[in-house]
Amino acid sequence: MNYRHSFHAGNFADLVKHALVLWLLEQRQAGGPVTVLDTHAGAGLYDLAGDAVRSREAEAGINRLMASGDRPPLIEALAAAVAVSNPDGAISIYPGSPLLVARRLRSGDRYVGFELNPPVLALLEDVLIPFAAAGARGGDGYDQVLTEAAASPGAFVLIDPPFEQPDDYHRAADTAAAILRADPKAMVAVWTPMKDMETFDGFLRRLERGGAGRALVAEARLRPLTNPMKMNGCAMVVLNPPPGAEAAASEVCGWVTERLGEAGARAEVWISG
Repeated sequence: MNYRHSFHAGNFADLVKHALVLWLLEQRQAGGPVTVLDTHAGAGLYDLAGDAVRSREAEAGINRLMASGDRPPLIEALAAAVAVSNPDGAISIYPGSPLLVARRLRSGDRYVGFELNPPVLALLEDVLIPFAAAGARGGDGYDQVLTEAAASPGAFVLIDPPFEQPDDYHRAADTAAAILRADPKAMVAVWTPMKDMETFDGFLRRLERGGAGRALVAEARLRPLTNPMKMNGCAMVVLNPPPGAEAAASEVCGWVTERLGEAGARAEVWISG
């Protein structure tokens, strides 16, 4: 599965991911300055009239969210963040994790986004120019984040690969587990698509074998997991989740599946480990 950010910007999976990222960041900031490390940052800002037109997923995602008049608090927080990028009211721009985080950095906080693709890295660098505490680095985020996390105790790490490579599930799980083994105070949030339960269960088993420990598993299934050629849902797996994470994820995943899902849609949220 290719989950390149620009093609799927603003879809249902972005809503789940970004609503939870904003909440998780707020929880970490309550304990003092935080470093956010993003292994697959992407461009940071997406024109919904660009690549995303081809998938039309934003129409069934962020456009429907913004048109909804009944949004729970965590969905409302994401809507407000998206509105900042669209001051004229029309939803033509979607902010990615780098921009959403950079706008919320407080004194002592910092953000480092890794991006392997040079043209995309250049776009990310431009997006982050206004934010002195946010920076972009080129290279393999899986490798670089381990070094950076070791120098940033208690970091909040985002792992959100495009799943272009067959080993992305393995590398995401192994990287997340390695960070927690080295620093039990870190928090790691891994986003994955959900195609079928065998693939996702294998990912969770690999995390467990790696010694990842306690984890929040938040699934948003927009349709039954019967066609492995489609992205039937998505999940956020948060290692070392903060108090209240299960309720927050239930609010987000429940709203997305109820409002945007097809027949048979459902949310599954639990704590493992």
